Amino acid sequence: MVGVGELDSMTKRIKVIGLGTYPSIGVRKGLVIDMEKAQACVEAATKNASKKSDVLIWSVIQGCSGSHIRVEANPAVLSIRSPNHVVTKEDIEEINEIARDVQVPSEEQVLHSFPQTYKVDEQPGILRPEGMRCKVLSLNMLTVIGNRNRIENHVNAAKGAELEVTDVVFSGVCAAMAVLTPEQRENGTVVIDLGGGTTDFVVYSHNVIVLARSIAVGGDHVTNDIALAFNIPLNRAEEIKRADGDALVSGVDSKNMRVTVKDGDVFGEARTISRRALQTVINARMDELFRLIRTELDDAGLLPHLGGGIVLTGGGAYLKGVPELAQRIFGVTCRIGVPINVDGLEEVEQPASFATAVGLLIYGYKSYDYTKNTSSFTSMIRGWFGK
Repeated sequence: MVGVGELDSMTKRIKVIGLGTYPSIGVRKGLVIDMEKAQACVEAATKNASKKSDVLIWSVIQGCSGSHIRVEANPAVLSIRSPNHVVTKEDIEEINEIARDVQVPSEEQVLHSFPQTYKVDEQPGILRPEGMRCKVLSLNMLTVIGNRNRIENHVNAAKGAELEVTDVVFSGVCAAMAVLTPEQRENGTVVIDLGGGTTDFVVYSHNVIVLARSIAVGGDHVTNDIALAFNIPLNRAEEIKRADGDALVSGVDSKNMRVTVKDGDVFGEARTISRRALQTVINARMDELFRLIRTELDDAGLLPHLGGGIVLTGGGAYLKGVPELAQRIFGVTCRIGVPINVDGLEEVEQPASFATAVGLLIYGYKSYDYTKNTSSFTSMIRGWFGK
C-alpha cells in the first residue's frame, strides 16, 4: 500500500491525493520471503498511487512490522547539579539523550525512542519536571527495536522498485498517529491494527506510548484456516471470509444455515458448507489473537487504565463480529478507528484499512524540515507491502 499526501498551506491539514494498493506477494507474516515478487508488489502499488495522485514518487518513508519487533525499557538517572536543585530544560534534554543511548546487538537497530514519565527523587509519575526541585531526576525510555536484516530486506525491496527510503517506522505507531485523539492518548487507549500478515498494537497512557508489539498473526491466517477446514482454494476462502464470515458463533435461521462455495473453475460444481462451522473457524483464530493481546495488557497491568478503550484499524477490523468479540474479551469499549485530521478520504471505502498509510503521511509531515524547502509540501509515503 502506498499513500501520497499534500499539505494545505492554509489549513495545515494533510489531504490524501493518492492511494495505491496491490495484493501482497513475496511477503508473509510481515517478512520478505521472495525479493523479486516483493519488489514487483512495491512497484505496482507505487505506480498505482503515482497515477492517481499525478505525483512522481521517488523518496519514501517505509512502515514495517513483524514478530522481530520488540520493545525495551531503558532507564536513565541524572544528578541535578545546580545549587538550588531546580530541574532545567537543559537537564531534561540531557537525561533524554542519556536514555536514548541504547546499546543493542549488531543484528538489531533502534526504530523509535519514547520517553515515559519522569521521577523526581522518589516521586514517580511526573509528566513535566521542569521547574521542580530534586536531587535526582530519573526517566524510563521505551525503545522500539527491530532485526536489522529483516528491516533491510524491506528497504531493499523498495530500492529494487527504484525508491529511496529516507526512514523506517513501526507501522503500529503510524496507525495510532492516524486514528487517536489527544483525549484518547491521555485517557489510555489500545490501537490494534489488524493487517493481513501481522497484527500490531500500541498502548497509550497519559499521552505516552507505554507498550507496543507486533504479532505474526493476521487476516491471511484466518483465510488459510478456512481453506484448510473446508478443503477449498485460498482465493475462494478469502471471498467467503469477506462475504459470509463472522467472528462470533451465533444462531442462524434455517434459510441461512449453509454457505455456497463454488469449487474449481467457472464450470466447477457448487457445494455448501455450514455457516456455523465457518463462524467457529474464524472465531477460534480471532479469539486466540485477542487473548494473546489481553495477556500482554494484563501482564503490564494496563487493562484497568484503558479509559479510551480499544480502537481497531486495518482491513481485519471490518470482518463481521470482530468489534463485538474484542469487546467481550477485553471488557472495555471497542470501536473501529478511522483516520482523523486529514482530508481526501471521504469517498474511500473502509478507511480504517488505510490507517497505517495515513499515519506515515502524518509522520512525514511532522518530521519535515521546512527550513530546507519553502515550496509547497508534498509527502510521498509508502505504507506496507500490501493489504
